[in-house]
Amino acid sequence: MNRRFIIASGGTGGHFYPGFALGRLLNKQNCSVLFVVRKDDPAIRVLQENKLKYQEIDLCSFPRSLNPFKQLAFACKLWGALRQTRQILRQFKPDVAVGTGGYISFPLIFSAHCMGIKTVVHDSNTKIGLSNRICSHFTNLFLLGLPVTRPLPHAQLVGTPIRREFAEPVDRAQTLTQLGLNPDFKTVLLFGGSQGARSLNQALIAAVKQLVAENERLQFIHISGERWYQSISNRYGKTRRVLVLPYSNEIYDLMHTCDLAVCRSGAGTLAELVYCKKPAILVPLPTAAANHQFYNAKILQSVGCAALVEQSPQLENELYILLDRILNAANNCILQTMQANFAKLDLPDPMQSAENIARLLKKL
Repeated sequence: MNRRFIIASGGTGGHFYPGFALGRLLNKQNCSVLFVVRKDDPAIRVLQENKLKYQEIDLCSFPRSLNPFKQLAFACKLWGALRQTRQILRQFKPDVAVGTGGYISFPLIFSAHCMGIKTVVHDSNTKIGLSNRICSHFTNLFLLGLPVTRPLPHAQLVGTPIRREFAEPVDRAQTLTQLGLNPDFKTVLLFGGSQGARSLNQALIAAVKQLVAENERLQFIHISGERWYQSISNRYGKTRRVLVLPYSNEIYDLMHTCDLAVCRSGAGTLAELVYCKKPAILVPLPTAAANHQFYNAKILQSVGCAALVEQSPQLENELYILLDRILNAANNCILQTMQANFAKLDLPDPMQSAENIARLLKKL
C-alpha cells in the first residue's frame, strides 16, 4: 500500500532539517511525501535539489507585540493559511500529517485534526515552543527530540533526525587539504546556525586572532552566514590560518573534521554534535523563545561534553579564556575527556531517529 505523508517543515534549519531527513527516508521507502513550507522559504531550494514535492502557504509568525495592526495582519494571514492548508489536504489525501515545529506546523496540524486525519508533532527542543504546545492538543502522537521537564500526553522520546550524510566516512586530511588548511594542526569550527549569528561572530574574531598569534598549530574555520561574510572577512584581514566561509553545504564533513566546535545550541546542532561526539563550546541565542537554547545546552554541559557560555558584554574575553584553556591543555586531555563524556548521555541515536519516527507514523 502506498502510504501518504504530509510534513510541515521550514523556517530555521533546526525546524527544517529534521523534517527533511524524515521526508527523504519516507520517500526512499516508496511512500508519497509532500512538504508544506512557508512562501519563499529558503528551504525550498533544498527540496528542489532533492526532487521532493512541496506546496507553499502564506503565513507569518505570531507577533510578540500588542500592536493591533500586527495582530490583525497575523489573523488575516492565519485565516488564509488555514484555507490553503485545507485545500492541500483535500487534494493530497494524506494518511498522517506531521509538524516539525515552528509556526508553519499549526495550520497543518489543526486542519488535519479537524478533517479526521492522524497527526504527529515532533519538537527537537527541551522547552516546547508555543506553536507545538498548542498543537499538542490536536495530536495523536507527540515526539520529543530531547527530554522535557513537563510531561505531555502521547509523548515519546525519539531524538532529532539528522541528514544521512553525517554517517558517511570522512577523510580528515583530504578535507582540510582541499580547504587549504593543514591536516596536522588542531582545527576549530565556528558557526552560528543556518541564519548566522552576528553577536557570536563579532565576539569570536578578536579571540581567534589572538589565539592564532600565540599558537602556530591552531587553525579555524569560521562559517559567518551569508549576510555577515564580507564584514567578517574584512575584520580578519590577512590573519593566517583562518578560513572564512559564508555558508557550507558540507557541514557534516567539517563537523567530523574539527577537534572542537563553537556554536549556538539549537536542537538540530546538538543532535549533530551528539552523533559526531564532538566537544563544543555552546553559546545559546539569548532571544530564542523561552530561552530554549540555554536549556538545550545544559543537557550537554551536565555530562561534561560541552561548555556553556552565556552571551554577555564579556563574551569575547570569556571565549578567549575558554578556548585557550581547552586547546592548549597538555596532551589534549580536556578535548579527550569531553569527547569521552558523550558516553554518559542517555539519548536516542540521531541517525536512527528518522527510522524510529517512520515506524511510528506507519503504525498510525
